[in-house]
Amino acid sequence: MSPAAEPTEGSLLLGDQLCFALYAASRAVTARYRPLLEALGLTYPQYLVMLVLWEQDSISVRDLGSSLQLESSTLSPLLKRLEANGLLRRERRTDDERSVAIRLTEAGARLRDTAATVPLAMGDAMGLTPDQDAAAKQLLRLITANVADG
Repeated sequence: MSPAAEPTEGSLLLGDQLCFALYAASRAVTARYRPLLEALGLTYPQYLVMLVLWEQDSISVRDLGSSLQLESSTLSPLLKRLEANGLLRRERRTDDERSVAIRLTEAGARLRDTAATVPLAMGDAMGLTPDQDAAAKQLLRLITANVADG
């Protein structure tokens, strides 16, 4: 890169903006997920909910929202749709009537086997080596933490 082409501090060139690179990458990745998830009957946000539930089958709405960094106003419609589709059920907790637990149904648990192809297909689509994949995740988590703390 020649010195004239190097980004300068405070540059307003679109190509110099990390935020745009993140935005473009996010849109491209989400678009690539779409056909894979349509085959499962899921949207991308619903897929994220299911990932958490496949990892931990009984979780409070509050903890689920915290895991996904979503407000309950955003999470509630997702849960209602997944419940209507027979993939999960919401139950009042016996130890705390104010809290709602989210649990997989049998259909939701079975969907996990079919969904196992999604990370493999996305890994192929991204074309990263295992080291690049780990570095990208580490960097994105650092950005998220730094921005959230600010």
